[in-house]
Amino acid sequence: MDARSLPREVGPTEDGSRLRIVWQDGAVSELLPWLLRTKCPCAGCVDEMTGLRTLQPETVPPDIYPESIHYVGRYALQFIWSDGHTTGIYPWDLLRRLGGDHSGSTPSA
Repeated sequence: MDARSLPREVGPTEDGSRLRIVWQDGAVSELLPWLLRTKCPCAGCVDEMTGLRTLQPETVPPDIYPESIHYVGRYALQFIWSDGHTTGIYPWDLLRRLGGDHSGSTPSA
């Protein structure tokens, strides 16, 4: 794993609206819960055979939030979502890509 994809700090933003990750190289990602939920990599959200996303973003409530966040070993986070979804494991490199590409994204109305 690229050292740039390892976190130095993980926690909420000051206002609690986003997940804030400070990476080893000093970069900072602030990720909206809605974005994280819609990018869940689990088999319930992405077809295992085709790799196509089966979760439709419009079905995710714009006000979704993590009820809890768990570390998975030293390589990922798992979110327990307010919609009851629990199976997604988000590796650090995925979170880094999402933060670099979409950290300012907002839910579509």
